[in-house]
Amino acid sequence: MGEASGLVVVTGAASGIGAATAGLAAARGHAVALLDRDGAAVEVAAQALRDAGARALGVACDVADERAVDDAFATAVARLGPLRGVVASAGIDRGGLLHELGAAAWDELIAVNLRGAFLTCRAALRCFLDAGAGGAIVCVSSPFALVAAPGGTGAYSASKGGVCALVRSLAVDYGPHGIRVNAILPGPTETPLMWANVSEDEVAATRETVRHEVPLGRLAEPDEPARAALWLISGEAAYVTGAQLACDGGVLAKASISV
Repeated sequence: MGEASGLVVVTGAASGIGAATAGLAAARGHAVALLDRDGAAVEVAAQALRDAGARALGVACDVADERAVDDAFATAVARLGPLRGVVASAGIDRGGLLHELGAAAWDELIAVNLRGAFLTCRAALRCFLDAGAGGAIVCVSSPFALVAAPGGTGAYSASKGGVCALVRSLAVDYGPHGIRVNAILPGPTETPLMWANVSEDEVAATRETVRHEVPLGRLAEPDEPARAALWLISGEAAYVTGAQLACDGGVLAKASISV
């Protein structure tokens, strides 16, 4: 895919990694459709890109809603042209030990993180196959897809592990059609999701933990995983599919026990 052409659809685009990805895609010359269930916020983000000269469309879309996702992709293609890349960034977290987690909280997390990835990928694949020109999908997963940490990441880990399994299968099934599917695994990143389950009086301690535990010693800025996602949908990654690209500050490289 050329760096300066084509439609890129980004979910979860009103804030965090999704917003950063949409902004970088627009800066590189792509038309961008920003999808988010917060319709007001995503329209503000899209308007900011239009004010900067980009072709951008904000669409209120709950990625767990089948019709909403299909309609959003149809609108984006009709308004902005053929689809070339998708970044499925929408996600939520519901922390807590599993024996204390309500079934409704589990269902919501799986609906957004895993069903949402499925519906987003399905809509993208249909667009790519209809056009017959290939394309690229990047799903935002997590290091918690591969490792666990104490404190109740079980539900989140299960959802993100499912995303990685989905990516691998899609890469195999749709590679013959010239469609590439990859995942990025961002580490601790300065986004609203990072602090969703952290009380205000725990923020300083959490930052200190990150400083000590992450080899690079800091949180990522949202544009850092966003750059990884855009590399994966670019022509520079034309022979990369089925990959799980860690952009985690070294979290997955670090042994959990020091001797």
